[in-house]
Amino acid sequence: MADHSETMCRQVDVGMTRVFELFGKRWTGLIVATLMPGPVHFADLRRAIPGISERMLSDRLMELAAAGLVVREVDEGPPLRVSYRLTEAGRGIEPALKELSRWAETYLADGGQCPERFRK
Repeated sequence: MADHSETMCRQVDVGMTRVFELFGKRWTGLIVATLMPGPVHFADLRRAIPGISERMLSDRLMELAAAGLVVREVDEGPPLRVSYRLTEAGRGIEPALKELSRWAETYLADGGQCPERFRK
């Protein structure tokens, strides 16, 4: 049986709280996933994520940069272009995101609902 002591629960809460404070925000996971293959210019990021506004993309990128997961780089022009890339810490989330994707394919395949056969 797993140890569910008060100390263990606090440790899980602290780590999970930090993760979901950042990745629980809308668009954050999609931005990181889009940056996984390599640097992406701001305009290309915006096109790659349908429905995100420029303001929201900018805000999320600033949050990711503040957390040390993304680096902003200015490409000298003309034209002047800004690109973003993941740091080593940002790339470190890739296995977890891939596993979440596999989980979603298995358990959320029915339009975001867990199929009846898995609801036990």
